Amino acid sequence: MEEEIEENFGEEEEESDLTRRILREAFGDSSSESDHGECSSPIGESFSLLSCQESGFEIPIWEPVHGIQGLWFCSNFLSSENQSSLLSAIYQDGWLADQHNQAMRFGDLPKWALELSRRVRSAVCTGNIRAGSEVNLSTRSVRNDPLPFDLLWREPLFDQLIANVYKPGEGICSHVDLMRFEDGIAIISLESACVMQFTLEKEKEVPVFLNPGSLVLMHGEARYLWKHGINRGPGCQIWDGKEIEQKRRTSVTLRRLCPSPSC
Repeated sequence: MEEEIEENFGEEEEESDLTRRILREAFGDSSSESDHGECSSPIGESFSLLSCQESGFEIPIWEPVHGIQGLWFCSNFLSSENQSSLLSAIYQDGWLADQHNQAMRFGDLPKWALELSRRVRSAVCTGNIRAGSEVNLSTRSVRNDPLPFDLLWREPLFDQLIANVYKPGEGICSHVDLMRFEDGIAIISLESACVMQFTLEKEKEVPVFLNPGSLVLMHGEARYLWKHGINRGPGCQIWDGKEIEQKRRTSVTLRRLCPSPSC
């Protein structure tokens, strides 16, 4: 098995380089020196919900979560402007109105979700790895990208979404997403910061701080073996020795349905 991995390593590096080259051709260079004022409209629409024509545009910075294979975090996925636009689109569409604190969609996703999916793909392909991370840029390959090549380029990338609103004190029990969904899951956090706990059979627990506008990607072991949940009870949301101020939190989870129950 190790010999097979070594033989395929060169091919995976070439695929990873090809991935980033394709994205640069489609969306432009992600370099901070490039002209971010010229950016094609997403999904062929003249209206851009998540506009890249904004001041202070940042290159997505990715960080692998230590100890959990397949768990990646991007703290600057959405700017404050992007977050406001996304929230406005969600509420204007009537997704989270009145007493409804959860909304789902299967199949045809709304425009804002399609654009969000596009931005996830672009962020994976054009983003950088945080300096000091265990993953070395010079040896970055498909194996240790935020999403493997086959998942990143499937079509559609996602075809199911769930949007949730949590009042202060409300969280979600630890769970593994249902097997009806394929590998590769994205979680976007909005409005309130929180700590999400990842647990492995009660033997190991890894906390991850989710700031507003951040993105979590899960695949492989992180998706299938590790439970994830958020406890926002009194005294449970502690980070760097300080308790996090509880606010309303909105999250959007993007997934892809299995083509058949046996997948």
